[in-house]
Formats: sequence, structure tokens, C-alpha cells
Amino acid sequence: MDAKFFVSRRLNLNGMTLLWMLGAGLSIAAIAVDASLGHAFTLGESITIPLLTAALASGLLGFWVVPMLQALKTGQFIREEGPQGHLKKAGTPTMGGAFFIPVAVAIALIATGFSADVLAVSLLTLAYGAIGWIDDWQVIQRQSNKGISPKAKLFLQIALAVVFCLWVLANQPAEITTVTLPLGLALPLGLLFWPLAGFVLVAESNATNLTDGLDGLMGGTGAIAFLGLATVTASGHPNLMVFCAAMAGACLGFVLHNHNPARVFMGDTGSLALGAALGAAGILSGNLFALLIITLLFFAETLSVIIQVGYYKATKGPDGIGKRFFKMAPLHHHFELSGWSETQVVGIAYAVTALLAAIAFTWG
Repeated sequence: MDAKFFVSRRLNLNGMTLLWMLGAGLSIAAIAVDASLGHAFTLGESITIPLLTAALASGLLGFWVVPMLQALKTGQFIREEGPQGHLKKAGTPTMGGAFFIPVAVAIALIATGFSADVLAVSLLTLAYGAIGWIDDWQVIQRQSNKGISPKAKLFLQIALAVVFCLWVLANQPAEITTVTLPLGLALPLGLLFWPLAGFVLVAESNATNLTDGLDGLMGGTGAIAFLGLATVTASGHPNLMVFCAAMAGACLGFVLHNHNPARVFMGDTGSLALGAALGAAGILSGNLFALLIITLLFFAETLSVIIQVGYYKATKGPDGIGKRFFKMAPLHHHFELSGWSETQVVGIAYAVTALLAAIAFTWG
């Protein structure tokens, strides 16, 4: 029987129901991991407390910021070639990342006493968020889906990735170039680690950017992914654990305003920052393989775009028109055009990401 039947029709899920399930699931998982690892339930020593603190702070802040974004006329432009059901979302405020990303960063920095690792990851996260903010602002000003040029955006992403990798090279032990694998195995990469690390930062930020296409999709899957990464980093990197927990909580608080029907979108301001934060935490904790497992859904979204573009070009005929492998890319739009509702797609995405996070934690 079709999986979407179980996700929406049998359970009759809507955006608010998904939010409550997400919040309950994250809270229970965080408490269980803290209890199993013997963590003290404090802001700087657990997963649960920074998660709940950031969720409460970003959720409450949203009630003030979202009306402000509406007053500033930061309405999202919806491209006409996208799913027709999305046209009604035109005018919904965007740039929501501007309020929930700083909340997570502030809580993580305070909780860890401005530790060097968390400070470096936070600065990179805010820098990628700044790239997204510039792009969002250009879109708003031009009232089109064209922000800064793709080449300029990619250049800025690569430049920041290089700066971060140089900092890691100068400040971290040589062991960081060894990637931890399942079953206690390890893969020493040496100098090859650095181009891989730079690629991870750029790829993750673009993958989360592409995933942010449905109400509650990136916010919810991002919260799950950060919680998964927090559990993986808990034993060896407690400061990064707290950072990831705060990011998970801030994402959860954002979904309070972003669940279907969304009152605000995170925009590139949020999505680029989330990808950079995931990549940076994975690099510094030596958990690139676990990060790959946790964020496979995001890379599936990216791969769908690559396949769509490649297939279209490869099948282009004399009339200059090619065939499409998917009904629309990224992948979440393909499922929409196949008859799935937004909440069906989002609900299954939550379940898949939770399963991937559990696998990464079990292997770790």
C-alpha cells in the first residue's frame, strides 16, 4: 500500500500535528541519549537543555520578528514554473533565518564559554547566513527569483570554506584528518582531507538550500539532523554536541512559524547557514562519515537536480527541448506533482531523516 496513505490519510496529519510529533520525538530522544550517557541536565553538559532552551527562545522570538518581516515587505517571490499550488504562498515573509540562527549561536556560545571550536563553527555559520541574506535581499528588491549570481555565491562559499579549513589546519591536531568509520574503523586521509572538507562545506550548504522548498521541510529535517549529529559527537566533543543541540532546538522553534501553512520562510539566510553548520561540526568532530549518513536525504535532493539537468541536456532534440527524468526537481517537488500533499512529503522526510540519524548513532 502507498506510504503516503499511512503518513496522511490513516493518521490524518497536518502541519501542527507534525510539529507536535517532531517536538515530542526530539525531546524524548535527547533525554534518552543524555540519560544513557550519564549527562548532567545543564545548559553546557547535555543535549536536552540547550535544545529546549533554543526551541523556546526562537519560538517566542518569532512572534515578534515575523510581523516585523511582514511590515518590512520581505515577501517571498514564487517562480511560476514551480508547482502551481505554491503560487498562493507569494508574499509570505522570508529571511526567517535571521532570527533563529543567531539564537542557536548565542545559546551555544554562552553554554560552552565561547570555546574555540564553537566560536569557529558559529562564525562560519553566520558568514554563510550573511551570503544567504544578501541573496534573499536581492530577490526581494528585484521581485524575481534571481538574487546574487550563482558564480558569485559559489565563490563566496568556497572562499569561506578555505578560510575555515586554514583555521582548522592551524589549530586542530593532525588526527582530525582521519575519518571515523563504522565498526571502529578509521580512514587516514592526510592532505586529501582538506579538499574533502572544503567540498563538504559547500556541498552541505547547497544541499540544505535545495531541500528548503516545502513548509516545515528543512526546518524539521534540520532539527533531526542536528540532534543526530549531537548524539554522535556527544562522547568526544561535548562543546560541539551543545552547538548541534542548540541548532536543533532553534530549528524546532522556527518550525512553530514555518509548519504548513507557513507564516515565514527561512530563505537562503537560514538554509545556507544550516548546511555550513552541519559541515563544520562534522569536520571538527571527525564525523564526516556519520554526517554523510545523517544528511543523505539532503544529498538525494541535490542528486535529483543533477540527474534532471543532465538527463534534459542528454536527451535534447533538434528543437532544443529535452526530456525530464523527474516530474520536477528537487525531489520533493516530484512527489508533490505525483499527487502527494506537502504534509505527506514532509512527514515521510522526517521519518527518513530520523532513521538515518538512528543508523549513524548506532554505528558510532
